Amino acid sequence: MNLIDTHAHLYAEEFDADIAEVIDRSIQNNVSHILLPNIDMSTIDRLKNTSALSNTKLSFLPMMGLHPCYVKADVEEQLSVIKNDLFSNANDYIAIGEIGLDYYWDTTFKEHQIMALQAQIDWAIALQKPIAIHCRDAYSDLIEILTKKKHPDLRGVLHCFGGSIEEAKQLINLGFYLGIGGVLTYKKSGLDLVIKEIDLSFLVLETDAPYLPPVPFRGKRNESAYLVHIAEKLAEVKNVSIDMIADITTKNAKQLFNIN
Repeated sequence: MNLIDTHAHLYAEEFDADIAEVIDRSIQNNVSHILLPNIDMSTIDRLKNTSALSNTKLSFLPMMGLHPCYVKADVEEQLSVIKNDLFSNANDYIAIGEIGLDYYWDTTFKEHQIMALQAQIDWAIALQKPIAIHCRDAYSDLIEILTKKKHPDLRGVLHCFGGSIEEAKQLINLGFYLGIGGVLTYKKSGLDLVIKEIDLSFLVLETDAPYLPPVPFRGKRNESAYLVHIAEKLAEVKNVSIDMIADITTKNAKQLFNIN
């Protein structure tokens, strides 16, 4: 069995004390690749340092982008620094991410978020790289933007998908996969009911570590080793074997992110 964690922040301070052990546990739980989305210009060095810890059994694959929750008044400077690093080192990055829209916490910089998302989509098309999208309380605006930006080279994943069946189908029709994480294991999330209606060919697995740990680790730090619990829950929801879940989601991730 082989699993790919398509979204984890293992460069975060939460892992400073035991990253070696976190890597070992990931390997022991059949995780072969971990994709690392960037947050803002302050996390670039940490992202690169963790990416350098790749070994023969586990590969870290970094992304570059500006997270919507970190879009503030300095957005132009942030985008400039991130774009320079991305275009100067394009071969080092598997995707553009984590980008998107988040209206849950604060809408002060809503227009800045929209501008940043549009700019980063343009970078992705220019570089022919997939995008990893964060979306919270903003699916209507997101789908409108993706529809207007539709392009043969625009593809990606809706990280931590939490929308409706209708939104899922719209995003799939636009060429996007859905990232499924620990929320699937939460009894009251309702995500299981949505995912029952979505074919496995459109799903990839993720942890979003250190956030959103699956049951039975709620309240604790999440890590990539816990991906197996998400795979087990997805197998239960879809009434198939965990081996089938691993095979299909790994194939999907490799196809989307062009992982050899």
